[in-house]
Amino acid sequence: MGLLAGVAAAVVPYFRNWLPSPGSLASVALVGAALAPQVLLAQAVIVQAVMAQQSEPQVRVLLVEGPTLTVAATDHHLALRGLAQTPGGQVILAPGDTVTLTLVGGAIAVQREGQAPGGQASASAQVSASAQVMGSGQTIWLEPLASGLALGNSKPLGDFQLKQRSYRGRLQVAVNGSALQAINTVDLESYLPSVVGSEMPASWPQAALRAQAVAARTYALRQRSASKPFDVRATVASQVYKGVEAETPATREAVATTRGEVLMYGGSLVNAVFHSSSGGSTENSGDLWIQQLPYLVSVPDVDQDSPVSRWQQRLEPLALTRAFGEIGGANRIEILSTTSSGRVRQARVIGPTGTLVITGAELRSRLGLRSTLVRFELVGPDVASSQVPAAPPPILPPLAGSPAQLPAQAPQPTLLAVGRGFGHGVGMSQWGAYALAQRGEAYREILRYYFRGTDLRPYNAP
Repeated sequence: MGLLAGVAAAVVPYFRNWLPSPGSLASVALVGAALAPQVLLAQAVIVQAVMAQQSEPQVRVLLVEGPTLTVAATDHHLALRGLAQTPGGQVILAPGDTVTLTLVGGAIAVQREGQAPGGQASASAQVSASAQVMGSGQTIWLEPLASGLALGNSKPLGDFQLKQRSYRGRLQVAVNGSALQAINTVDLESYLPSVVGSEMPASWPQAALRAQAVAARTYALRQRSASKPFDVRATVASQVYKGVEAETPATREAVATTRGEVLMYGGSLVNAVFHSSSGGSTENSGDLWIQQLPYLVSVPDVDQDSPVSRWQQRLEPLALTRAFGEIGGANRIEILSTTSSGRVRQARVIGPTGTLVITGAELRSRLGLRSTLVRFELVGPDVASSQVPAAPPPILPPLAGSPAQLPAQAPQPTLLAVGRGFGHGVGMSQWGAYALAQRGEAYREILRYYFRGTDLRPYNAP
């Protein structure tokens, strides 16, 4: 990057409000005679940088939902827009200011809280009577007047803070039924360093981090849809996004060195899903979901060093009763069918008052299992959940006997789930990517291993 380009990249956020818009460069010519040539050159570079940033894809991330949200300005001003009672609908929040947004009668009521020195809320500010009622609106926007990316600051503070986490970009708060939705609109390349740091240890090799950056970029772009209120969630339901605090120099490097690169198959963005550890073999997408995609096929994994490659989980009677309340708990769980990789496709749960047939995904959800690559044993009270088998055992046959033969008042048994891997098992195994990187494989080879037949290309917005 050239000197002027580097300066522009750092200072652009501070000049967004006084720079001419890309469509009004004529205003620059009107004042050009009064400016030194160096200033004109610097301004031209900054304008070009602004135009480049405006063309960068953005992603809308659902951060949290709830009846009340508290948002704070970090180290620079925020514009709060959308208040019906305010002339122009805008209020400027100073650094350290905090506002509380509450759903009241179908609208968003906004209160400004007082601040003590150092940006901490004072005791009096926590009393609702002392808060300044600012107004209400149907949709509230909080937008930075300058970016948190400061010159020489390797750990910027972000643009706003929500639930003790800082984020870049804009925050939209909208009504969704009986809750408020906090949606962060952020430039894609500013979003990704946090995702990489939230999904992988930043100490892992760059090849693994770069593979994660490309997969996360591809996934986010594929999820964008103007017909939905947001594109992705900030949780494992999409990909984890913990804000600025999850970034490190290593994750920013991984994003910068793969900037704009995505995975394509047949001219389309791939569904670049990933998981923690497959337990020895990834899953065919068609065995878990409706559609079998040609690039999401089962491959042998190299995740043997994963701490969740082998695991056990003790299932006590109370937990089983909570999971299968409609049949009074579980005396045993039978595996009826599995996928080609050995994951549970369908299971039968036999309880004191009935029988339940459910999918592997529902079984995992009800019991909180790490994966569906699992079998179940009837165990005694002396079995510890930390024990790990030396080798993956076969699926056990059904236990002898029948629930009908148990005494009517017999205590419910404890079951032991013996499993492998963590996650749905489709796509890239993160621990597998770590192992391949340790072997010296580049990020391109890691991605091609888990996403078969795909191409790595620069992203071009449609």
